[in-house]
Amino acid sequence: MQSLHTIADFIRWGASRFNQACLFFGHGTDNALDEAAALVLSVLHLPPDLHQGWFQSRLTGEERELVIRLIQRRIDERLPLPYLTGEAWFAGMRFLVDRSVLIPRSPLAELIENGFSPWIDATAVDNVLDLCCGSGCIGIATAAYLSGCEVDLVDLSTAAIEVSRQNVQLHGLSHQVRVFQSDLFASLPPKQYDLIISNPPYVGAQEMALLPEEYRHEPVMALQAEDEGLEIVRRILQASPSFLAPKGVLIVEVGNSAALLQERYPDVPFVWLDFSRGGDGVFLLGAEDLAKYADRF
Repeated sequence: MQSLHTIADFIRWGASRFNQACLFFGHGTDNALDEAAALVLSVLHLPPDLHQGWFQSRLTGEERELVIRLIQRRIDERLPLPYLTGEAWFAGMRFLVDRSVLIPRSPLAELIENGFSPWIDATAVDNVLDLCCGSGCIGIATAAYLSGCEVDLVDLSTAAIEVSRQNVQLHGLSHQVRVFQSDLFASLPPKQYDLIISNPPYVGAQEMALLPEEYRHEPVMALQAEDEGLEIVRRILQASPSFLAPKGVLIVEVGNSAALLQERYPDVPFVWLDFSRGGDGVFLLGAEDLAKYADRF
């Protein structure tokens, strides 16, 4: 390792070590090279889109030691990288994370970056609710991209609420974003939202048992739900009509539970969204359809 000097050297070496260890990637990267680059750049407090011209810069002795230590921990402990660095990127924004929150990686980032086009007229969105907010990344990014709206973040976990509050402060959005501890809608004041968006727990027990080791470090309550993964989703569908404005929209990520949801409710006109950067299992329902099919849920 004495022959390793530059950013490029450590990225290449880290990627080789990760491939040798057969790590699983899925928390912001999908391959060893990108994972190693994310680790090294985070340690150096450099942006993920650093210009290639800087990759021949040499690390200090202290930086070398820290990079080597985190690469070894990533291998030995199988911890997702964001838990080692304390940060994750979502919709082009940096978020603080720890082991009390799910690591941001939702395809909803692409939808937010596009201003929810073509599904929603962003200029007509005044109030947004992010249910099961975790780190707050979805709601905070929505507030940043739709600067005219007010956003409420909701989570049941006390620890997650603290992380989301830190991220609201990080992005200077306290004037626009409020944080509530609540079991879904239970402790919310009466209000109607133009958009309710959620990435709730949707993994069933059987699927949970098959997840790679890296995912097992994430909080179970943020991943797993009863009723084959549909319990929380069903509760959101049941209660949303009371909190949606007449022309409001509900957007929910259900991942691999999409097929089961369609099987359970074959007559409900879920609109399934496509993403150019990959990802699926996200549905959209308007307030009118939610009210029409409320008795199904």
